[in-house]
Amino acid sequence: MALLRRLRAAAAAWTGTGTGTGTRTGTGTRTGTGTGRGLATAAGEGRQLLLRQLFEASSCTYTYVLADAATGDAVIIDPVLETVPRDLQLLRELGLTLRYAANTHCHADHVTGSGALRRTLGCLSAIGRDSGARADLRLAEGDELRFGAFALRVLPTPGHTPGCVTFVLDDASMAFTGDALLVRGCGRTDFQQGCARTLHRSVHERIFTLPESCRIYPGHDYRGHTMSTVGEERRHNPRLTLGADDFVALMERLELPRPRLMDVAVPANLRCGIQDEP
Repeated sequence: MALLRRLRAAAAAWTGTGTGTGTRTGTGTRTGTGTGRGLATAAGEGRQLLLRQLFEASSCTYTYVLADAATGDAVIIDPVLETVPRDLQLLRELGLTLRYAANTHCHADHVTGSGALRRTLGCLSAIGRDSGARADLRLAEGDELRFGAFALRVLPTPGHTPGCVTFVLDDASMAFTGDALLVRGCGRTDFQQGCARTLHRSVHERIFTLPESCRIYPGHDYRGHTMSTVGEERRHNPRLTLGADDFVALMERLELPRPRLMDVAVPANLRCGIQDEP
């Protein structure tokens, strides 16, 4: 009940601070806090992608805002509940219309902000179908999230959890890997039905087969990295350069502490944060 009250209060506080409800367009079924790292890249003739990488310090989570610079259509990946006010302000300042609030998986270390963004802006929430979570769009392989002239392609990469997905830009120039692949590391596999062997296979068969120059944008970082490339991680990732058996043995020896917010975060994230009133 305390969590529900907190979420309701947060949603009420944010109402009216966004950029408007926008238009619900889809593909398929339905049409301390850090500062943003200002990144923009041209992705093909006649297109310009706006990219912002944002950081939430308590869980070391990266949130990404991507937008078509021409149309203002945007998608946000892995928003965090506590930093939704920051995200709303950024969307407003840049004149963006949020179409999707997408999660790479059902997180255990923070409550997602996708439900709050959905309630405030009218965007669609999205998560992998095999996550078991509720969302407007439950994504499977081959699905796309289209925003303006761009699209994010859904690539299932289970292992950290069964429902993990990687979002790959339509020209394969960048991939948002969540917890499947970090810079010189990877997500843990000792809870939420994780499987080290499955994760090793996902990274090698799904992510490492992307172009070598494809930029890797991870879901977390704990050592000051912001991004990498497929080629770098193939050569230098100390975990994923191991063979499958050695990788499994390594992951079994980690003995990591239980995430502090797991008992709160997982139930909330199965409803996309504050997806609906009970």
